[in-house]
Amino acid sequence: MSDWLEGCLADSIASLDAGVSVNAEDRPHGAGEIGVLKTSAVSGGTFHPEQNKTVVERERHLVAEPVQGDSILVSRMNTPALVGESCYVRDPQPSLFLPDRLWQLKPKNRSIVDMRWLSFTLQSAACRRHVEIHATGTSGSMKNLPKSKLLALPVRYPAPEEQVRIAQILDTLDTAIHDTESIIAKLKAVKQGLLHDLLTRGIDANGELRLAQAEVPHLYKESPLGWIPKAWNASVVDIEFTVDSGITLGAHRAPRSHPRKYLRVANVHRARLVLDDIAELEASDSETAVRALEPGDLLVVEGHASTDEIGRCAIADESVRGMLFQNHLFRLRPKRLLPSYALLWMNSAFVRAYWRCEAATSSGLNTINRSKLRRLRVAVPTPEEQEMIAGREACLASRIKEETRVLGKLKTEKSGLMDDLLTGRVRVTPLLESTAPLMHQPTAPIVQQPAAQTRG
Repeated sequence: MSDWLEGCLADSIASLDAGVSVNAEDRPHGAGEIGVLKTSAVSGGTFHPEQNKTVVERERHLVAEPVQGDSILVSRMNTPALVGESCYVRDPQPSLFLPDRLWQLKPKNRSIVDMRWLSFTLQSAACRRHVEIHATGTSGSMKNLPKSKLLALPVRYPAPEEQVRIAQILDTLDTAIHDTESIIAKLKAVKQGLLHDLLTRGIDANGELRLAQAEVPHLYKESPLGWIPKAWNASVVDIEFTVDSGITLGAHRAPRSHPRKYLRVANVHRARLVLDDIAELEASDSETAVRALEPGDLLVVEGHASTDEIGRCAIADESVRGMLFQNHLFRLRPKRLLPSYALLWMNSAFVRAYWRCEAATSSGLNTINRSKLRRLRVAVPTPEEQEMIAGREACLASRIKEETRVLGKLKTEKSGLMDDLLTGRVRVTPLLESTAPLMHQPTAPIVQQPAAQTRG
C-alpha cells in the first residue's frame, strides 16, 4: 500500500458542522413540518431518519444545518459506547435538521475523497480506538469528542478509484446485512402474530389454522379464558403441573464436600437458558434427589425489577439434567401437557398480562405469589393439537435461528473485509483497461492479496 497517502481526516474534511438545540415534540415530523434528529438517528453505522422530533412552530426559524446527501453524520456527544458513532447519508433530507450533538462532515473536494468510503473508515476498529482514547468528560455516562481530535484521526488515502471500489464491496455486504435484519424482524413479527392465533384458535384436523370464533362460532365454547375451541379444556397450573420452589441460598450453602451445580435467575431467560456462568452450592443427596432438574421441566422466574421480565420461562434440556435451582425460581413439571407446548403458554401474552396485573411489588421488585401461580389458567388442547402447535412454532423459530446465524456470519465477514480493505492489506484493483466497455455491467471486483504480505 506504498501508493496510499498517509494523512489525517483534516486533509479531506473542510468542516464539522453541528445543528442547534430547539424545543420539539417527541414524535416524528409529518407533512409540512420539520424535524430535528435524535442522536439515535445515527446507530449501528446506519442512518435512521425516522428517529426525529417535530420542531415546535415558534422555533422553526432557529434550526440550522439541514441533512445533506452524500454526507456523513457523527455523534459528537453520547454515551462512552456510542460517542463517535457515524453513518453515511445517501440522499438529502430537506425537512430534517441536525441537533447540537451531531456533526455533519463536509469534504474539501469530492473528486479526491469518496464519502461512502470515508464513512466505512470512520466505522473501522482503528477509528473506534482513536475515539475511545480522545473522548473527554468526567461523567461515566456521557462523553464528548473534541472536533480537533476527530480531525486528527490518522487516515490512509487510496486513489479515488480504489476508494470507490472498496466502498462498493462493503456496500454489497451492508445491503446483505440490512436485508437479513429485515427478514429477521418480519419473521419475529409473524411469529408473534402466529403464536397468538395458535394459542387461541389452534390447528384443525386438516393441519390448518382454525378459523376465528366470529366466523365459525359453532366450533368454539365459552370458558374462563374466553372463547376456546370446543375440543380444548380450560385448566389451571395447579392441575397441570407439579410446582416446586428451589433451594434457599446462604452462607451454609458455600460448596464444600457436596458441591452441586445450580441455576439462578440470571440463567433463565424467556424461552432459553444461558449457561455460560453456572454457580455451585452445597446440597445433600436427599435434596438433590428432590430438586434435580429433568429435561422437560419448566423454570419460571419468581421476581424481577421489570414487569416485562417477571414470570419469564425456559425449559430444561439434557444439558442441565441433575442440576439444582435457586429459591427465586419455580419448577413446573408438566403432568400431561407437552413440555414444548407448556413453554409457549407460560411465555404467552395471556400469562404476561396476568402477571402485570397480579404480581406484588416490594422494594422495586415485582414478585410472583405462589398461590397465584397455582391459580394461573392454562388452555389445554388435545395432545395431538399440542404437538402440532409446538411444531409450527418450532419451524418458525428454526428459520429465525438460521437467519440470525447468517447475519452473524455476514457481520463477521464485513468486519474482516473492513480490516483488510481499509488498511490496504488486501488490495482492490480496477479492471483492466481492455474491459472498460463492460464496466456498465455488474461486475465482481478483483481482489488481490500479495503473497509477500501477511496479516498482522
